[in-house]
Amino acid sequence: MEFSKEELLEARRQIGSILHKLEETIKTLEAKENPERYKSQLTLAKRRVKALHIADTLISRELA
Repeated sequence: MEFSKEELLEARRQIGSILHKLEETIKTLEAKENPERYKSQLTLAKRRVKALHIADTLISRELA
């Protein structure tokens, strides 16, 4: 599937926004009184961050 440069740039912008929100969520959950209680949410958020970093890297390669 082919994507225009504009579509790829917009995707990177959206990924950046989502990453920022997820990273803030992780900080908030880790700062809670009992972070172990949120273990599954933290694991999911961290996996999503990793997946989005991979997507961002692949988009960067495509733009290069």
